[in-house]
Amino acid sequence: MSMTVHPFFQRLTLLTGPEAAGALEKCRVIVFGLGGVGSWCAEALVRSGVGTMAVVDFDMVCDSNINRQVQATSRTLGRPKAAAMEERLKEINPLCSITSHAGAFTKETSGLFDIPGADYVIDAIDTLEDKLDLIEAVTAAGRCLFSSMGMAQKLDPTLIRTADIWKTSGCPLARFVRLGLRKRNFHGHFTAVYSPEQPVRQEPSQMGDTGRCEDRSGAGREGGKKAALGSAVTVTAAAGMALASLVIRDACARYAPPGRG
Repeated sequence: MSMTVHPFFQRLTLLTGPEAAGALEKCRVIVFGLGGVGSWCAEALVRSGVGTMAVVDFDMVCDSNINRQVQATSRTLGRPKAAAMEERLKEINPLCSITSHAGAFTKETSGLFDIPGADYVIDAIDTLEDKLDLIEAVTAAGRCLFSSMGMAQKLDPTLIRTADIWKTSGCPLARFVRLGLRKRNFHGHFTAVYSPEQPVRQEPSQMGDTGRCEDRSGAGREGGKKAALGSAVTVTAAAGMALASLVIRDACARYAPPGRG
């Protein structure tokens, strides 16, 4: 069956076939968390022809985001991360229907995001309780979830792996997620992106408020004070690409008919 492929996506279509490209165009993805992992995942999905996307983050772009977050530039400092991400993604692929939400996912706000209407949900949230709430909400809705574990204090992107959450090891955040899920009597399954690399030791943070806005990554949406953790774009971006790859490969296998067109 002949299908028209937009020139933006011809190179990917050479790998996947036109039916798979059509499947990606029909997909709706929600990305929760637009930090060093989620921002790169969102960009990779838009560059791969995903047709509908919602991006969600409560925070503002800060100076210390520039080393690892794709929407963070000298021109977007002080802007909501979600709005800056939406603008960038629309410049890359105006064919994609993109909406942004400048807010946090919580139990109370979960109904705002139409999770049951999504084909895929990306969890790149830092705060543990919100992360656990999202995992439960997506699983209850029967949607496909891909979740990022901790990527701070790591330098080697070649160690990044994917596994069922219950089979992850060596990642402190993944351990807390497993413990939290057990306390909630959660027995579901989803794929996690994680790294078993031992956290790199760092000196106590000497970074103060830059005056632009407070960088609350990993500190919770209330802005609670917490020591800043070192992060490298080579690791966070690789994790984001791994998440995007999970969506692309699953969509091609699940929604496209067998064969290469």
